[in-house]
Amino acid sequence: MSKKLDSKEVELFLLDNLDFFETRESLVSEMSFKHSSSSASSILERQVNKLREDHKSLINMLTSFMERASINEDLFNKSKNLTLQILESRTKKQIIDEVEKSFSKDFKVDKPLLKFHKNKKIDELEKSTGLSFHKGAIHCGSLSSEKMNLLFNDKKIGSMVVAVIVMGDEIGLLMLGSFNRSKYLGDEDTTFIEYIRDVLEKKLAR
Repeated sequence: MSKKLDSKEVELFLLDNLDFFETRESLVSEMSFKHSSSSASSILERQVNKLREDHKSLINMLTSFMERASINEDLFNKSKNLTLQILESRTKKQIIDEVEKSFSKDFKVDKPLLKFHKNKKIDELEKSTGLSFHKGAIHCGSLSSEKMNLLFNDKKIGSMVVAVIVMGDEIGLLMLGSFNRSKYLGDEDTTFIEYIRDVLEKKLAR
């Protein structure tokens, strides 16, 4: 039967091992101390409170990191599936269907469209919208309802991302429309849409 330690023995042990808590900060953060007006107690109390705050901040940081990792993994899997669907498509119509379906179902885009136009139609859209649809162009933000309607045939679209796909004598517009006017303000990361655009250009060039 093990001997039960009394408080005096614990105190003597700690006095002989002053570095005991150096590698056990989480234990210190869980301890309670009697409030005192003395300077030493006040300093100790501040140290303990700091340890607790540091521990709390670390937990919050780890939680945020795990949540972000989960989001990134989800985005990677959806992007991979969309890429494979594009590469496995046999016709332009099938590509259009797969892209629009994926952005709507998997990425929750309100109105995704992939349209191809001849140069004459593109010239008309450039004049009407004030946008330039040259190779590599990407436009983010909001336009008037009339201009949105020209692109999406839907005046309810409040903001958009448009990526230009050049292929032969046609120009494709990959358009993601949102009913939320502040969804695409023009300063978000466009790396993902650029990647899908590049995949589409490579596939359609064949």
